[in-house]
Amino acid sequence: MGEIVRVENLSFRYPEAAKFAVRDFELTIKGGEIVMLAGPSGCGKSTLLRTVNGLIPHMYTGEYLGSVSVGDHKVSEARMSELAQTVGLLFQNPENQIFMFSVERDIAFGLENLAVPPDEIRARVDEAMRQLGITDLAQRAPHELSDGQKQRVALAGVIVMRPRLIILDEPTSLLDPKTAVELVELVRRLRDETGITFLIVEHRLELLVRIADRLVVMSEGKKVLDGRPEEILADERAEAYGISIPPVSRLRNQLKRDGLPLENGFGPDELAEELNRQALKR
Repeated sequence: MGEIVRVENLSFRYPEAAKFAVRDFELTIKGGEIVMLAGPSGCGKSTLLRTVNGLIPHMYTGEYLGSVSVGDHKVSEARMSELAQTVGLLFQNPENQIFMFSVERDIAFGLENLAVPPDEIRARVDEAMRQLGITDLAQRAPHELSDGQKQRVALAGVIVMRPRLIILDEPTSLLDPKTAVELVELVRRLRDETGITFLIVEHRLELLVRIADRLVVMSEGKKVLDGRPEEILADERAEAYGISIPPVSRLRNQLKRDGLPLENGFGPDELAEELNRQALKR
């Protein structure tokens, strides 16, 4: 697939701020990629996301330099209604975007605002619920759901718009470990089945490195590292930039430094399998 996101020489400073929140930023994302964005608090991640989904410069004003393009749209020139059909956003707290009296009405809300014909709304809502495994929740009230179910409903409300890019902002922060793993696997499946591109901000790297194609690290508003997750997490500079190396990756790095040849893979199961293969070779 071709490029879905292009950020060129982007800098942005909020009104009355002393420093630029994002500085001289360059980034391209290909269609179908899962890209993870990481860095310490205050490094500019949230600002960058706002420039991609159009909140900057349409809702947040300030000094804006450079350009951001998503799909066929130059973000600064496109209407928010146009961007909403290309870029979807899943908030950290799903309760911020589910508010109707039933799950299916909630999922249909965005389409109704765009005056999509009722028959098409029905078909899209049914498809989204099937994809996320929540068809049995259709008539349930959102406040009755678990956090994991709410996350799926909110994601269905994004997917039903058929965006080319979905932004996930700390999607696992409110989830228990089991539900968080289920969400990560769901993202992988959606990418494989639909080709949707994902841009994800997440501190729990041990979950996302299993599925991410790239890991982009930010520091003080700039992109400082960009590459395959296993390469970035093995780079000694990563911790200096405030990245917490997952324990399994830390162990893998040490074993490789000790001379043990290891293939890619980040989960405990994958590492155990690889160690078993290496042992059988000896």
